[in-house]
Amino acid sequence: MVEVTFVAKPGCHLCDVARPIVEGVVGEFPGDVTLVELDMTQDAALAERWSEDVPVVLVDGRPHASWRVDAARLRDRIARALA
Repeated sequence: MVEVTFVAKPGCHLCDVARPIVEGVVGEFPGDVTLVELDMTQDAALAERWSEDVPVVLVDGRPHASWRVDAARLRDRIARALA
């Protein structure tokens, strides 16, 4: 099982663009990938760590992308994590 974490904040236009990309790619791996979305405004540690980089995508806790998400690159990263 692979965990993809999407760190975002309200009013973030890049987050609004990235969210459906992340959801779509995760949806290609039913049962193998879980998606966790975190709102950095609800967690001071997240805000301190990622405030300049949102949205942020983590794959199994490791940084994968920030600002913009490339579907093909995320798909490849997940496939490698599942291999």
